[in-house]
Order: sequence, then C-alpha cells, then structure tokens
Amino acid sequence: MYEVNKSSADENILRMLLSMFLPYWPLFALLIPLFFVGAWGYLKTTTPVYEASATLIIKDENKGVNDPKVMEAMNPFDSKKIVENELEVIQSRTIMTQVVKNLQLYAPVFEDKLFGSKQAYNTSPIVVELRNPDKIFQPSGAEKFYFEYDSIRNTVKIENKIYPINEWVEGPAFGETKFKLNANKSGSTNRELYYSFANPKSLARAFLGGLDASPTDKLSTVVRLTYKDPIPQRGVNILNHLISAYNQKAISDRDDLASKTLTFIEQRMNKVEKELNELEYSIQRFRSEKGVVNLSEQGRLYLQDVGDYDRQIAGINRQLSILSKVDQYVVSKKNQTGLVPSTLGVEDPVLTQLLEKLYDSEIEYEKLSKTTAENNPILASVANEIKKLRPSIRENIRNQKNNLKASLANLNFNADRSASALNNIPEKERALLEIERGKEIKNELYSFLQQKREETALSYAPNGGDGRIVDLAQSSVGPVSPKSSLIYLIAIALAFVSGLGFIIFKEMMNRNVLFRSEIENSIDLPVVLELPHLSVVEDYNESKKPSHSLTYLTNKLGLRNIFYSEKEKIEIKPNEAVLIAHFRQLAASIGLYSRSFKKKKILITSSIEGEGKSFVGTNLSYCLAQSGKKVALIDMDFLKPQTSRFFNILNRKGILDYLSDKADYKEILTNSPSNKNLFIVPIGKKNDDHTKLLLNGKIDILFEELSRDFDYIIIDSAPINLVADVKLLAEYSDETIYVVRHGKTPLKVLKHLNDSEALKNLKNVSIVFNAIKQRGLIKDDYSYGYGYGYNLYGEEYDSMIES
Repeated sequence: MYEVNKSSADENILRMLLSMFLPYWPLFALLIPLFFVGAWGYLKTTTPVYEASATLIIKDENKGVNDPKVMEAMNPFDSKKIVENELEVIQSRTIMTQVVKNLQLYAPVFEDKLFGSKQAYNTSPIVVELRNPDKIFQPSGAEKFYFEYDSIRNTVKIENKIYPINEWVEGPAFGETKFKLNANKSGSTNRELYYSFANPKSLARAFLGGLDASPTDKLSTVVRLTYKDPIPQRGVNILNHLISAYNQKAISDRDDLASKTLTFIEQRMNKVEKELNELEYSIQRFRSEKGVVNLSEQGRLYLQDVGDYDRQIAGINRQLSILSKVDQYVVSKKNQTGLVPSTLGVEDPVLTQLLEKLYDSEIEYEKLSKTTAENNPILASVANEIKKLRPSIRENIRNQKNNLKASLANLNFNADRSASALNNIPEKERALLEIERGKEIKNELYSFLQQKREETALSYAPNGGDGRIVDLAQSSVGPVSPKSSLIYLIAIALAFVSGLGFIIFKEMMNRNVLFRSEIENSIDLPVVLELPHLSVVEDYNESKKPSHSLTYLTNKLGLRNIFYSEKEKIEIKPNEAVLIAHFRQLAASIGLYSRSFKKKKILITSSIEGEGKSFVGTNLSYCLAQSGKKVALIDMDFLKPQTSRFFNILNRKGILDYLSDKADYKEILTNSPSNKNLFIVPIGKKNDDHTKLLLNGKIDILFEELSRDFDYIIIDSAPINLVADVKLLAEYSDETIYVVRHGKTPLKVLKHLNDSEALKNLKNVSIVFNAIKQRGLIKDDYSYGYGYGYNLYGEEYDSMIES
C-alpha cells in the first residue's frame, strides 16, 4: 500500500496564496518604497485642490417653502419654483458666464516661472477689467501682456506705456480697459507678472467642471453648492457671485414682467384720462348752453337704471376686449414663449390659474432651453405642457365670451326698456344725464387702473430673489485633492499589483512543471515524494571525468560514500542526512518496509532525459540496502547509462553481455564495498540492436535469478517517450516510480500522459517530484516553495534522521 499525498479540495486558500507569493517578499519590499517615493513626488508636483461650499434655500411651494402672505400680496408676479429646475439654472452656462465677467476671470494674472507659470490670484497687485469682455475670441494664454505696477505713482506700465489705476483707458487689446487694485491680494511675489485674455463663454464651460449643486435631502429645498479650485479664495468668490447672479436673474425676470404690465396700465390710464376730460368739458358746455341745472326725481331714477345697465354693459365689453386680446396672444405666439398679457377685469379664477400656469411653464421652458438640449425629456415635457395649455385657455375664453354675450343681450334689452321710459323726460335733461352716465363709467375704470398700477409698483419692492442664503461660501482648511493618505494607499496597491503581475507573468511564461498541484491536476497518480534541489547535487556531464570516483560521488550526489575503504571515515553531511530522510519516506510511502510487501521489482522511469531517474534509483537502492535488505540496482537505460557512469563501472561486464551470452550471472553483479547488501548490474558493452537481445528469452531467466537472490530489484530504465524498452521492462516490474523534475518536465507532456499507451502498461505507478527549487528572490540549499510539502527540518524528518 502507498500513501496518496493530494491537496484536499478545502485547503486553506490563504495558505496556498502565501506559499505562492511569500517567497517573493524581497520584490515587494523593493517595490513598496519605490512606489512610495513616486507617490511623494506626485504629491509634491501636483497642485492641491480646495473645496468651497455654500448652502441656500430654494422657494418651492410643493415642499412647503414660500414667501409670507404679505410678500405674496405685494408681489403678484412671483412665479413658483421647482428645486430640480433651479439646480439646472444655477449650473447653467449663462449664470457662470456672468460670474466670469463679474470677477474678471477672463483676464487671469500669472507669475512667470522658469518652468511654466503659476496663478497670481492672491499675489498680483492689480486685476484687469474690460468694458466689453464679449469681444475676446482667443483661447487662454494666446497672448501674454507683461506689466509692472508702481505703487507710489499708482500706475501700470505695459510695453513702455503708462496706464492709470481705476480709469477707463484704451488698453493694449480688446478696447477699453480698466486696471484696478486687487481686493484679494494676500501675499506678494518677486517674479515677473503677466496677464492674458480668454473667451468668457469658454471659461464658463471650464469652470462648470468644478461646480456641483445638489439638494441635501430628497424632501428638502436646501441646496448645497460646492466648487473645487486650486485657489481657495477664488473658489469662495465664484460661489458667492454665483448665488448673487442666480438671485439677480430671478429678480430681473420678475421686474421685466412687472415693467411691461405697468407700461400697459399707464397707457390705458392716459387714454381714460383724456376721455374723462372730454366728458367733463361736455357737461360744462351743455349746462352753460342749455341752461340745465337739475333733473326731476323721476327722470333721475330712470337715468340711474339706465346708468347701471350701461356700466354693466361697459364692464362686459371691457371683459370681452380683454378676452379677445388674451385669445389673440395665445393664437399669435403659437409655440413661442413670451410674457402673458394682464387679465385685469376678468374675474374668472379658472382662466387666471390657466394663464399663471402658462406663464410659469413658459418661464421654466425659457430657463431650461438655455441649459439643456432640445431633445431633453424635461424640456420636451414642459413644451408639451405649454402646447396643451393653449387650447384649454382658448376654450375657456370662448365659453366666457358666450356667457358674456348672453348677459350683454339681456342688459341691452333692459337698457332699451329704461331708455324708452326716458323719452317722456325733457330732451335737455335726458341729454345731460347721458353725458354724466358716461363720466361715471370712466371714473370707475380710472380708479380700477390706479389700483392695479399701485399693485404693480409694489412688486418692485426689494426682494432677496428665489434663493435664501443659509451659509455663505467658505473654503476647506486643507486640500481635498490629492489626498495624501489615498495616494499612498494607491501606491501600496500598485506595488502589490505590479509585484503580483510580475510573478504571475514570470510563471505563466514557464511551460514546464512548477507546482505539485499541476501534477495532480494533469494526471491521476499519487505524488509520494518531493525532493528539494540541493546546490551540491548536479547533473553529470560526460565531458567531465572524475579524478577520484569516491570523492566525486560524495561531492556530486551529496550521498554517503558508497565505495569506501575500511580506513575511510564515514561522515554524514547536512545535505546527505536530508536525502536519507527523503528516500526512507519514499520507501515507506510505497510500502517497501511493510512485512507483507511482496513486490520485489521496482521500475524507475520518466518522461524525458535529465529528470533524475538514476539519482532516485541510486539513492533508493542505497537506503534499502542500509536497512538490511539485499538490493540489486540494474542499469537498463541503453541510451544514457547514467547509473553505470555514477559508479564508474561503465566498462565492466553487464546486462548486455549477459543477454548476448558473453558473461554469466555471477560476472555481471558488482558488490558495493560500502554495503554488502547492495549490488549493481552495469549496462555492459553496448550492442547495435539491444532490443533483439531483450527478446531472446534470457531476460526472463535473469529476473528469476535476481528475484531468488535479492529482496528488491531496482530497474533504472530509459524515458518512456524515447524507446519501447520500457514497455517490455514493465512486464517484469511490480512497482513503478515515475520521476518528474521541477522546471524540467514539460507540462504539455505530463498532461498527455493519461492518454499515453506506455503509461497504461506500467504497474502501480507513483510519482516522485524531483529537484524542487525555492521560488522567489532569496535562495538557499534547504528551503523550497513550490510544493505543498513540509519543512525539511520538521519533526517528521528529525525522527527519521535519528532512526
């Protein structure tokens, strides 16, 4: 029985990873400081970015935020806001362009350095303002204007030309220019200063990249504005002016609507006033010419009724006129936006609400159209809402007109009936009453227009705009980017990733067997032994001839001296002790020490040459002989008889001589003077056709005699993929040891071994993983890292060596 040494499926993953990568710890120890230095250099050369933040409240009635009732009464033109829409307005290019102009960011000042330049926002003594910055067409830095500031004379010198401070002058470029003292100056510089111009709209798009506006909560109307900028004070100024520009735009829109409404009212009042003057003059002239002083009581009553009817008729006509104008506005504007005309005198609340909704939608559409694309879903939704509102308004107007016309017909009928009753009143009195009736109607209309004019004038009262500031902008104390802790953490991660990538690439490029797991995954055979690579164990080179065979074997193989005289002292070296322990484990793994073991003949083979078959066979034979068993080691590798070379008996009579009847059984056995239990059968004199000799029948007789005289027969054969001899020898073997060498055996060959016909002929195959080298950058003679094996100096081996 042999022990199957496989990695269990539930093996600790951490342990496996450590076994793979821990041997390369010097690589990581080198990469981590290297990447740390790179991170330090990056932090030193990268401009730090600061974050300024401010908060304000948007008036959104849907979320319970609105002006007090008194303010609403004073401001009938204030439209309702939606937080999401206002966020788009705040982040619009229009608002940011206005900020760029207000702060003169289109004319940045720089400090000229040996390599590149640096913003002089806080160190420049002056700032530059243009009368018309929209004339700037060039990109930033296209032309540099170097200047000198004279603090004593309070002048600026550019190209030998002197310019005064705080005065509009014809500047070097783009028309009228004003040089002003820098209110943000907090430091000084000895470097040369210059300024350049950039298009405000292009700069606005660039500055919008550092702006972020978002509500603090889904149900909240509090908006948090943040701006990231390398210059903390500039970030603060941009946010404060952004809020101011946003509020100013809302006030401007409201004032524009109020102004147009006030103009309409005043024009109407002027016309009514002229009509009143004409009526008063008519009454005066009528009284003086006709001599009419008073009307009879009866005539006055009739006249009063007629006057009431006339006032109602005039009111209906006025409403019809207003409705016609509103209807004309709706038809003429089609899908275009614009200010909704006033509905003064129209008492229908539904129409008023529809018109207010249309106005709000048009204002919202106008704002969104400046900040979003035409195919934006929100913009399309607002346009669709406007499109649906217009038919509803026209339908409401038609209904009201029909109702008013019906009322007008009724009033005309009653007025005609009262007028007929007045026919009995003297003609002069009736004429006077008609004139006074017209005057009263005009007086009422004039009073109504005066009231609306005052209400409109009150809308100009000072107002904070659509946003109420909670916190003014304030910059962070330290930079928010780059974060040193994050950069160093990334450096560590990159060091590990680079190291792992190098290790994985290095080992993926190797096409040979490196891991025990590769053997177990490629072929269903037990790995019974893992042999480490020792520096003193080297492959034999035919070009080298041993000067002293005994010393050569000891030094080359790390073995105890197999051939020694009685005078020689036996000395076990550390490498030798390790090998003895390993081969004892091999013998125990395949059951050679078991009393019930009856398998005498052990075949040793491999895939290709140079994998260590002869080394394994020689050491296993010696360990078995040392345990008191009689062992015969047969060199049957007819291509490269390494075992015969190892023992320096290549020219003695051997197996080929026996098979060709040139030597008898006793002549081919060479006894080891170091151990009387160990006998070696060399290859003998080579023959051109050794396969024919193997088939002559004498091989059967040889193995019968060897089986009778020896406890174990170790057969050192050729690789199974090179010659057909192994298939023949497999018939005479009871156990097979298949040697796989680390870094030598091709993985492709091992994977095809399961389907190999040669392997099917072998009996009880066990694998020895030979010459395992330590992985990593620091190597020694005794430790290794490729298998999932054990410490070479563990308790298991200590007990073996002691035994």
